[in-house]
Amino acid sequence: MEGTFMERYQNLSGSSGISGFEIGKDNIIIQFTNGSIYLYDYISPGIDAVEKMKVHAKSGSGLCTYINQHVRDHYAARLK
Repeated sequence: MEGTFMERYQNLSGSSGISGFEIGKDNIIIQFTNGSIYLYDYISPGIDAVEKMKVHAKSGSGLCTYINQHVRDHYAARLK
């Protein structure tokens, strides 16, 4: 996204479908390796899921797996 700072996802657990993320106060933006960018917030998929996604993003491990197993297509918006 233009004007948005995406932190590179460390991907410590091997191959991942995620290339970057940006953490906000009540949301997280995820950039996938295919170029798509999604917003997840406290409304969709909810506070607990977003906070867990933030932990995975910061740790560099398990974020894609968490999204695939728990969040799926419950995102707030597709940004790109």
